[in-house]
Amino acid sequence: MSETVVLTPLLDVLDVLGVAVFAFSGALLAAKERQTFVTMAFFALVTGVGGGTLRDLLIDAPVFWIGDPWVASACLVVALIAWFTPTRWWEGKVLEFADGAGLTGYAVIGSAKALSFGVPPVPAILMGIVTGCVGGIIRDMVAGRPSILMRPELYVTAAALSAGMCVIGEVVGLPRVPVWIVAATTGFALRAAAIRYNLSLPSYSRD
Repeated sequence: MSETVVLTPLLDVLDVLGVAVFAFSGALLAAKERQTFVTMAFFALVTGVGGGTLRDLLIDAPVFWIGDPWVASACLVVALIAWFTPTRWWEGKVLEFADGAGLTGYAVIGSAKALSFGVPPVPAILMGIVTGCVGGIIRDMVAGRPSILMRPELYVTAAALSAGMCVIGEVVGLPRVPVWIVAATTGFALRAAAIRYNLSLPSYSRD
């Protein structure tokens, strides 16, 4: 990274954790589809790094996982966890909640990194949304299933909430770490409520 760009060690750690959680959702999907370990590892990688890779390309930053040995390793570890655990452990909505945790945590990380590279507030929010959503979109496309974006329940909205709170906190000068925690938690709470109660925005209904 450029020496003029200062990212806290906490943000670096959260980046790896966000990748791991999102990668786990990809590995679980491959496990449920009874795929090979190679396929599971591939799903974990593309789900974990897809959004962050696009973000870095758009903000002209070094692609975060290329020079960091921990990111690909985290994807491999979660693929191994999924491989060596029975699928019945992950029945129900575990996959959706894992995806939701990755979505909102990664949205915060994406916005924070965009701001650190001098991206203005509104584009920084969009970079947070891209970071949180694109990995899951790629996962669904590769798996040949309908994207989460095509379902009416709240998804992008949760990422936008987390990213927006992160950026607003930075603009008004609030302490970063508490803002990141609150932003990620609030977005996840919204996503969890959407999963539990099928919350959704109104759909277009005009003829």
